[in-house]
Amino acid sequence: MANPAIVGFSGNITRPSKTRTFVDLIVQDIAIRHGLSSKTYDIDDVGPSLGTAKWARDLDARAQEILSDVIAADVLVVGSPTYKGSYTGLFKHFFDLIDPSALRGKPVLLTATGGGERHALIVEHQLRPLFGFFEAFALPTAVYATDKDFTDGVLRSELILKRAAQAVDDVAVLLANRSGIRLAAE
Repeated sequence: MANPAIVGFSGNITRPSKTRTFVDLIVQDIAIRHGLSSKTYDIDDVGPSLGTAKWARDLDARAQEILSDVIAADVLVVGSPTYKGSYTGLFKHFFDLIDPSALRGKPVLLTATGGGERHALIVEHQLRPLFGFFEAFALPTAVYATDKDFTDGVLRSELILKRAAQAVDDVAVLLANRSGIRLAAE
């Protein structure tokens, strides 16, 4: 993958998917704003070898390529639909196959979707600790969207779009700091 790169990974297991659409919206916003390459994947892209893999080497070639892209990403945008208060099992299994040191210091923007507000803390109580284990740099602004924030599979909520823009701004500051660009004080 060309450098620098933004990679999105969604834990959805069906298509069409609001979660994948949401993750890709953020990935594309970052990529366009900074002229970066981008890719977005989901569980369906990884394919059936994920379910039987005990180690990364057990994945088929396509799944190993996706795993490599996630590890090589300069910025990772992750999201999962909420099932029973947590991320999907196959989403977790995908990350279980990654060496614990492979994501150390990697900027990760956390997102999730769910049926209602009662699942909003998935990003803080499930995703943030997962990426904390990897010693990844989970960006401060995480974004959660409910079913009512979408119309015909498209994110329409102005409040959530503003929150997503704030998260993208976090990435902009991070990329500027890493490249030595000084941002003007506002």
